[in-house]
Amino acid sequence: MVKIARFVSLIPHMFLLLMSIACIFPVVLVVSTSLSNLQNLYTYGYTFIPKQISWDAYSYIFLDSAKIFRAYGISIFVTIVGTCLSVLLLAMIAYPLSRRSYVYNRPLMLFVFFTMLFNGGLVPFYIVVTRYLHLKDSIWALILPYLIVPWFVLLMRTFFQSIPGEIIEAAKVDGCSEYRIFFGIILPLSRPALATIALLSILKYWNDWWLGLLFIDNEQSVPLQLMLYRIMTNIQELARAAAESGIRETIEFPAESARMAIAVIVAGPMLFVFPFFQKYFVTGLTVGAIKG
Repeated sequence: MVKIARFVSLIPHMFLLLMSIACIFPVVLVVSTSLSNLQNLYTYGYTFIPKQISWDAYSYIFLDSAKIFRAYGISIFVTIVGTCLSVLLLAMIAYPLSRRSYVYNRPLMLFVFFTMLFNGGLVPFYIVVTRYLHLKDSIWALILPYLIVPWFVLLMRTFFQSIPGEIIEAAKVDGCSEYRIFFGIILPLSRPALATIALLSILKYWNDWWLGLLFIDNEQSVPLQLMLYRIMTNIQELARAAAESGIRETIEFPAESARMAIAVIVAGPMLFVFPFFQKYFVTGLTVGAIKG
């Protein structure tokens, strides 16, 4: 019976181990493909271990390394500044919404929820950003549109509501102002929620190329994702034109391995960022959903 009980207790661990392996395998396959040359891909297909390591894809992408590193810098700046401002503003909006004593709680909550269901559309959004805010070719055009996400406000509000109200009342009795309560008590207690929102904001800013496509024409201000997207589009267009014209030298461009190399370049920094938020991530998603 003891052996059976031990075996049964190992089943969840075995299942999680298999799930972890299933998540790691695609990453290994992407890295392996990015290091494979075109001929091996045609001959052996996708393999977890490259038959012959080739850096052709990375060499092609980094032909103009100065532009790539400048785009890296822009994306890092946008991600850091946008995430910090977004988390602060989201917390400042969600906190009064979580207080029942706030007079305009319901109207403001309706306003936030309404924006989740309806928006002005792409053309009015473009006109507001370019003609009225004058953010065309400005780095702030990559930051401001994503500062306030309604779903993040609701997530933060739910977490704030799980904080016992007695803590706030005790702070008021001790003479704390609303600003002191918010910055000195509420925010330190909300680290899991803040870390969760920060991680989601980081992913949103880092992976975005749509705002750059809309508002950035200056090559000096292009973010990393948009630049890599243009590189991949150029490779595909060259391969298509070569296939139609029968130019064999152009067909040898590492189109498939370059696509995987771009995925590695984009996803690499996020693989190092996630472990710092991991211990808060699950707590931030679950604690705020438990009310009692």
